[in-house]
This record gives sequence, structure tokens and C-alpha cells, in this order.
Amino acid sequence: MKTGKELKPGTVLRIDNDPWLVQKAEFTKSGRNSAIMKTKLKNLLTGYKTETVYGADDKLDDVILDRKEATLSFINGDEYTFMDTTDYTMYELNAEDIEAVLPYIEEGMEDVCEAVFFEGRLVSVELPTTISRKVVYTENAARGDTSGKVMKPAKLANGTEISVADFIQIDEWIDIDTRDNSFKGRSKK
Repeated sequence: MKTGKELKPGTVLRIDNDPWLVQKAEFTKSGRNSAIMKTKLKNLLTGYKTETVYGADDKLDDVILDRKEATLSFINGDEYTFMDTTDYTMYELNAEDIEAVLPYIEEGMEDVCEAVFFEGRLVSVELPTTISRKVVYTENAARGDTSGKVMKPAKLANGTEISVADFIQIDEWIDIDTRDNSFKGRSKK
């Protein structure tokens, strides 16, 4: 059993005996109302998509899934092919199936992902909590702006933009926390 506030992308719920994949989850707490979790769900059997709102304390049935280590093998348009690291089996996913981790997927990445299976079928991929990516473009640091935590936008190799510390330069490797899409620091890569 999971509560509404514990939902995150990649979680699979059992609703009316069908498995539903949480593709997007957004926690909202307003001053007057109770906390809610806005979710975007996809039925793993039919492909049907819906958006649902759950209360933070709602009890939901989660599904136990099989997990295997996998790496990105190649990208062909909107098809992403992952390879099982133990038996070298290839699995394909559409871009919409991995929408939550898509900003960090790039050709040639060496990160070992966690492939998530439901009844023998690959349903999603989860990235490690910390990944390293190369900054391909960022502005120069603003002179004299040293008060507090100064951030600036930076572009990664796959086009994703992220806020980084002011001292980061082009061609530097940075560590990113995939849980909240935040800059962690320079990579030791």
C-alpha cells in the first residue's frame, strides 16, 4: 500500500485490477486545502492515458515489479533500446514510456539504469539518483554578483537546460540529482 504523497514517476498502481504506470506526479499543498498529488497515469495493458488527483493520505495498491540492470544500447527516433547487463537481452520503449527520465537520456551514456518489468514486459526505466553530464553551453559568470547562491542556466549535450552554479564553465562535467533535477556539483569524471 502506498499513500498519495508517496507516488513518483515509475510507480505502478493496481486500479480496477489493471496496472497503471505513474508517468508524472506533482505534489501540491495550498494554504486552505489539503495536500494533493496530481498524476498522469498510463494503463500498461491498453496504453490508455488519464490524469487523476489523489489526496496525500489516499491509500493505493502498488504492484511489485521485477527489476533488472540495463544500459541504453541505442536510440532510433522515438524508440529507445535498452540491454540487460546480465543476459544481453534487448528491450524497446517509446519516448512517452520514459517521459520522466527523458531529459537525461542521451546517446552513448554509460549510466546503468534499472529496467522495470511487469509480468515479463518492460514498462519503464529508472536512472541512478546521481548522474554526470557534460555542459555544452552556459553564459559567463556575472561579475560582482557573489551574494548567496548564484545560479545560471546551462545546456547539456541532449538539449536539456538546468540551473548550475555560477562557476561552471562550458565542457565541464556536473553531477545532477535525478529525483529533483537539481545541480549537485562538479563531477569527478
